Amino acid sequence: MKKTKVRDNLKRKLFYLCGICAVGVGSMYANEEYPTDEVNTTGLAVTDDTVTVGQLHSISGTMAISETGSVEAERLAIKQINELGGVLGRQIVVVQEDGASDWPTFAEKAKKLIVDDKVACVFGCWTSASRKAVLPIFESENNMLYYPTFYEGLEASKNVVYTGQEATQQIIWGLDWAYDNLGARTFYLVGSDYIWPRTSNKIARNHIERYLKKKDPSCKVVGEDYYPLGHTNFRSLINKIRLKKPDLIYSIVVGGSNVAWYKQLKAAGITSDKYNLLTISTTEDELLGIGGENAEGFYTCMKYFQSLGNENNIEFVESFKDEWGEDSVIGDVTQAAYLGPWLWKAAVEKAGSFDIDKIHEAHGGIEFPDAPEGYVRIHDENQHLWSRAKMGKILKNGQIEVVAVSEELIEPNPFPEGYQ
Repeated sequence: MKKTKVRDNLKRKLFYLCGICAVGVGSMYANEEYPTDEVNTTGLAVTDDTVTVGQLHSISGTMAISETGSVEAERLAIKQINELGGVLGRQIVVVQEDGASDWPTFAEKAKKLIVDDKVACVFGCWTSASRKAVLPIFESENNMLYYPTFYEGLEASKNVVYTGQEATQQIIWGLDWAYDNLGARTFYLVGSDYIWPRTSNKIARNHIERYLKKKDPSCKVVGEDYYPLGHTNFRSLINKIRLKKPDLIYSIVVGGSNVAWYKQLKAAGITSDKYNLLTISTTEDELLGIGGENAEGFYTCMKYFQSLGNENNIEFVESFKDEWGEDSVIGDVTQAAYLGPWLWKAAVEKAGSFDIDKIHEAHGGIEFPDAPEGYVRIHDENQHLWSRAKMGKILKNGQIEVVAVSEELIEPNPFPEGYQ
């Protein structure tokens, strides 16, 4: 009974997506309506019955703790789409590659998927470093990447759909919330040492020193430090933080390093009853490894939490656990990864074609009212999503309680004036 309800609601979602009514079309009928030589004019791996896509995440190495959920969410969406008839009557076939938490490997595998396997699109990457490594390949070979992670912005490629949030939808909104609600005036910036944390903290410092300082001259950054991916000894950093006593620790520690980071903070007595910590990199996925008791009471700024109580999210969580096990959890990037296949399907059906240039033209204005995070829409010009920012408080059980939501959808602005 419960599964029937989920299935019925998924059918309803398809009608919402662009109003396309291709649901349940059998392959024979679809082939007559969408002949392969008409829907695939550029040599992609599309047959009368199937369309092949790529999946490129780290399923090994330090980033596997964060990217496994993306792999699972994309597989769930693809399974559901196939059960409902596929895309233009074709079943989706997946070629999966492992980026192995190594940026040159990401580039190598992206080229293999696009040039050798001729995939129709790729769902993949997590870090900005991996995205930057594959971007020239997607642009030169003209393929499409659906990228699920919150990131620093300052980019808008016609070959990428950004289903996570950019800086103005996370960093700036979150710092303003901390200023108003936590009394944050002094900030200690911490990050893993690569492009996303460094660029994000550059934007954060800019906002603190140029904009928050106008509200209160006492606003300032009292420390800023970076550590390599996979780093596990934060004791010297923690000593510096104790000396500086910031109002807010602003954390962009990534991947497996989070486990040591939070455990050592707690062991040193830096807990939420004495310090405020706001992260933009820790979700339910990482908390599964960290242990909620080691981060309890700290804050995280995302656009999705598993605890959201809307009907669409309840169905999504139920389907995810049915597929991947009752103990599995869903973080912000996992949910954004789930959106990728659905948005690609909508673009293909709106375009009536798998050709990359045609689905690029079709992306603008595509809506997903029943997304687990709530209504989202692809921006008409920059292929980012309109979405709402949310502030959550980490609970002992590893779940996150929503404490604030932006009043309006925030327009994606990957090149905000004054922050470049």
